[in-house]
Amino acid sequence: MIALLVFGFILFRPGLAKGQEMVSGESQFVFNTFAFLIWGGLVMWMAAGFTMLEAGAVRSKNSSMICLKNIGIYSIAGLAYYAIGYNLMYVDVGSVIGSIQLFYSSSAAEIALLDGAADVVADVIGNGYAVMSDWFFQMVFVATAASIVSGAIAERVKMWTFFVFVLILTGVIYPIVGAWTWGGGWLAEMGFSDFAGSTIVHGTGGWAALAGVLVIGPRLGKFRKDGSVKPTPPSNVLMVTLGVFILWLGWFGFNGGSQLALGSAVDAVAMSNVLVNTNLAAAGGVVMALLVSRPLLGRIDLFAGLNGAIAGLVAITAGPDLVDHYWSILIGAVGGLIVVAGIKFLEDRKVDDVVGAIPAHLMSGAWGTLVVGVTGGAPLGVQLVGILAVGAFVFVVSSVVWRLLDRWMGLRVEPDIERLGQDAGELGIESYPEFLLVPEEFGEED
Repeated sequence: MIALLVFGFILFRPGLAKGQEMVSGESQFVFNTFAFLIWGGLVMWMAAGFTMLEAGAVRSKNSSMICLKNIGIYSIAGLAYYAIGYNLMYVDVGSVIGSIQLFYSSSAAEIALLDGAADVVADVIGNGYAVMSDWFFQMVFVATAASIVSGAIAERVKMWTFFVFVLILTGVIYPIVGAWTWGGGWLAEMGFSDFAGSTIVHGTGGWAALAGVLVIGPRLGKFRKDGSVKPTPPSNVLMVTLGVFILWLGWFGFNGGSQLALGSAVDAVAMSNVLVNTNLAAAGGVVMALLVSRPLLGRIDLFAGLNGAIAGLVAITAGPDLVDHYWSILIGAVGGLIVVAGIKFLEDRKVDDVVGAIPAHLMSGAWGTLVVGVTGGAPLGVQLVGILAVGAFVFVVSSVVWRLLDRWMGLRVEPDIERLGQDAGELGIESYPEFLLVPEEFGEED
């Protein structure tokens, strides 16, 4: 952060003559590249937030598996996006998909520059940023989409089956959605707008999670025979709270970095508005979720308030570049209402989403994308088409993939392992080894 401030002072220091106030092309290139890398690193830190949130939300007997799944998600997503995902999403995109060639690398001009060729500097600078800095920033987004799925189907999915799904999601499904939109495909041509991914990232993850939850079914004993819900409180509310704060911080990189430039005064002002709106929306989501938790859930619920923050952040992600900041509070507040009502809605229908990922990401993301059509960011009808198209594609393809994986590898762990916990049953390790492992009543059917 200190380096960023010093660099900014050097570029924009007072006292320059009027004709010298514009930043040079090379300085813009350096600053844009630096911004991509810094914001990308901040978004990568969201992986830690998802890990803490999920590990604290599940029962302690499954916390180690959550940690393993999340570091696996980030690693597999990076490899898949490097191998094929980025090319499908951004290179030579037609209406539907981009290039199917393998691997992505620096441009020929950049490689020549690294080899000492001085005559290619103008070509390199003309791109506006280093090629691989953009790849890095886009890669951390795809990992976020996969993390959403992890929490929803926690405590009963087989590790390797889940990892194969992550490979397909991050290497094929998400990049195709991205090609339609950010890659310049058919939805982009219609005028669909999703600034940082309420639908493209969070909707994709949410629809994939919904498909997985419906195929795998609820955890053992989650729903009693009379239809009532057996409560499963978080095993560590401190970890869940820490996870939400980490995600909140990381979201400044998620939305702020989606300005995609920081080489001019316009970019700096726009990014400032984006960060303020992001923060206001999260705050609005928390307050609204707490206000409605008692009438909807019968209690003031900490977990609802924490999910309210996530829902507010997801909702504003489609349009954080608003100039009127009060809109962001309203958008986030409605997101907070949606997530609490959505959790209750799913439980009433015996849909077991462990962390509330589907209401927080899918439902709130759809709301945030749709409201861009109300605030004037895009035609309302086009926004609706985009939400439905992405939802239909991701849900159908994910459902097919989940079912094929179930037949090929098996999707769900054995009942004995589910009752014992995946930490001991699959990993042979305990997150809290000082505690005595005893049979749990929750694992038995009523």
